[in-house]
Amino acid sequence: MALQIIDRRLAGRNKSVGNRERFVRRYKDQIADAVRRAVSQRGIRDIEGAESITIPRKDISEPVFHHGQGGVRDTAHPGNQDHVRGDRIQRPQGGQGKGSQASDSGEGEDDFTFTLTKEEFMQLFFEDLALPNLLRTHIGDNPQWKTRRAGYSQDGTPNNLAVVRTMRGALGRRMALTTAPQRELKALEDELDAMQARADASVEALEALRGKILKLRERIRKVPYLDPIDLRFRARSKVPVPNSQAVMFCVMDVSGSMDQARKDLAKRFFILLYLFLTRHYEKIDIVFIRHHTQAAEVSEEQFFHSTESGGTVVSSALVLLDEVIRTRYAGGDWNIYVAQASDGDNFTNDSGNCRKLLMDRILPLVRYFAYVQVAEEEQNLWDEYSQLLPLCAHFAMRKVSDPSEIYPVFRELFRKEGVQA
Repeated sequence: MALQIIDRRLAGRNKSVGNRERFVRRYKDQIADAVRRAVSQRGIRDIEGAESITIPRKDISEPVFHHGQGGVRDTAHPGNQDHVRGDRIQRPQGGQGKGSQASDSGEGEDDFTFTLTKEEFMQLFFEDLALPNLLRTHIGDNPQWKTRRAGYSQDGTPNNLAVVRTMRGALGRRMALTTAPQRELKALEDELDAMQARADASVEALEALRGKILKLRERIRKVPYLDPIDLRFRARSKVPVPNSQAVMFCVMDVSGSMDQARKDLAKRFFILLYLFLTRHYEKIDIVFIRHHTQAAEVSEEQFFHSTESGGTVVSSALVLLDEVIRTRYAGGDWNIYVAQASDGDNFTNDSGNCRKLLMDRILPLVRYFAYVQVAEEEQNLWDEYSQLLPLCAHFAMRKVSDPSEIYPVFRELFRKEGVQA
């Protein structure tokens, strides 16, 4: 009969999981630096995946004991045909192996390559990020409430009466008040029976004893079966329910001045922002608004892949944004985030309208508004938006001109409060 061995340990076949976790904890700083270097080289669309990172050997080296220079050593060299006993052999100069670093000490060092899983990579990627200014309100301005059991109380409604707890208390009260009288009553009844059995018992003594028994029985009878002091009601307290739903608005210029490279920069920022919010909210709605001279709410496919031409009127997108917020996400039940991407080009007389729309209509309703300009040149829209920076702490604007700048800009916009850039 064949013997089968089944491994049911929690680690399964991955026996080195403990060592892996210790390694990540011990060299977390070095691995985090390697992750940041890797991010600039990989596309945002591929951000959720495993990654092989390289760590210099010197960063994970540990103290070791080794032989110092000099001394006499006996070494056997099989197949030696060039040296005889007493010859001095020179130390090898430099490393020769593949991937080694040049060294003047005769010892080469290879970089250490370590593969992070998808979960490990994303954890390190988002480790020092948090929602801007800690504005994610688990308990919002209009919090939702739920009731929770909070023991028992002596006051309440009949619907909340705890019958078992009430009867238990009533029983204990009756026992405490009647146990001693019941013992006394039993003793008096036994004494009365004994006195009646005697022939010389006087009538007066019998009547007096009967009177005591009647009074004691009346005293016991007057103990109520259920007293108001026995009543116990299930107490409930109201606790706030975390508000963990958010809506993310993606607003992008798709006019003729936005070439494919600039659109690609904007797309990467939107995707990164969405990945970030999914780690903080249970429910996320996404609304895509694109605009040229006119604005429209579109699907994700149309937002990222369709092309348009013509001029630019940014205020058309902000007007539509305001309408959608007040129609579908009003009431304070949603955490609203807006990310706008543009090359800064706009119809000259329209930029002032954009600033007024943001200040008066949109910024009072949102948790955070991030404007990313995918061009270096500062135009009238940038100048108008700059006036909002000292007035609104939850408004931010940055420039991105290269894919490698997306991650640093993202970290700067959404880093933890108190973390230095």
